[in-house]
Amino acid sequence: MSEMQGRIALVTGASRGIGAAIAERLAADGAHVILTARTAKDLEAVEQRIFEAGGNATIAPLDLAEAGSIDRLAAAVRERWGRLDTLIMNAAMLGTLTPVPMIDAAEFNRVLTLNVLAQQALISSFDDLLRASEIGRMIVLTSSVGARPRAYWGAYGASKAALENLALSYAEEVRNLSSLRIAIVDPGRTRTAMRAKAYPGEDPATLKLPSVVADQIAELLRSGFETGHRLVID
Repeated sequence: MSEMQGRIALVTGASRGIGAAIAERLAADGAHVILTARTAKDLEAVEQRIFEAGGNATIAPLDLAEAGSIDRLAAAVRERWGRLDTLIMNAAMLGTLTPVPMIDAAEFNRVLTLNVLAQQALISSFDDLLRASEIGRMIVLTSSVGARPRAYWGAYGASKAALENLALSYAEEVRNLSSLRIAIVDPGRTRTAMRAKAYPGEDPATLKLPSVVADQIAELLRSGFETGHRLVID
């Protein structure tokens, strides 16, 4: 029996790309997966693939940046299951790649709201549910630009650097207080819509599929990793 059998997992940004692949893999391993993203139609397609493969899922269409949306989702999970075993923090916004002096303030605010503020809200709202699990796990998706600054990537890179610091600070806070473990995952060069937007001339055939990232995360969840672990997928 898979270690994910009967576990409750929440995957953000689950309507496509890496998020959808992770959701489908966790469901295949026996987890009941809660799928969140803004587009209900795309979530329904992922849910249907999960059902057809014999898995179980629940869709929860919502905008993480909308005030109160995360609290409402946490309340629903608390009422139905009373715990959350796995939180995959995948949702993110790229924004425009531009020199730092040219960053649009309104767009930068949107990037920070989704990539940082909404992620802290997820931690805050699901903290007690993750601690209620005997095997609570939180996986935070990042980017190499969060640790290694790159020209024109300042807005997105700053948001990922802030997210990593936030998540690792939380990891230290709960290290000796619960069984919850937190890991940072850099998926590397992957065939996604965000990657295509950032590198429009790149041949997608040269990139790994999102399923490769999903497989690596599934293996990480089985590994009993130490909190604060960082996985870079080449």
